[in-house]
Amino acid sequence: MQLSMRIRIARQRAKLSQEALARMLGVSRGAVANWECAVGSLPATTRLERLAQATGVCFEWLATGRGPITYTEPVPRPSTEGEWIDDPIERRLVQAYRVASRPLQRMLLRLAEAQLQDPDERRRA
Repeated sequence: MQLSMRIRIARQRAKLSQEALARMLGVSRGAVANWECAVGSLPATTRLERLAQATGVCFEWLATGRGPITYTEPVPRPSTEGEWIDDPIERRLVQAYRVASRPLQRMLLRLAEAQLQDPDERRRA
């Protein structure tokens, strides 16, 4: 199976549109479409690694076609301050934050920190 097909399968398994995956990776939708085309260009190895993380597939399978599509053993989940992240939505948020540009990361952080403020303080702001 060609890399282009494995990329498409990974994206579809993750229930992501080309546009959504492109945003997560910081590329254009056309770049993702090109990777999924049998005669298109190939992503760089570092981009392929981020693509595997974003879609939840094994990097080895994505890059070579060998091995399982997904990890059969539990994969360590991202943690923050020693706490395991069990909520799938929270995991997606952390994953999206990690692939976001620095300006977007700062904006997301400001938005999240605003929720930590005292409700009375938020109303005054």
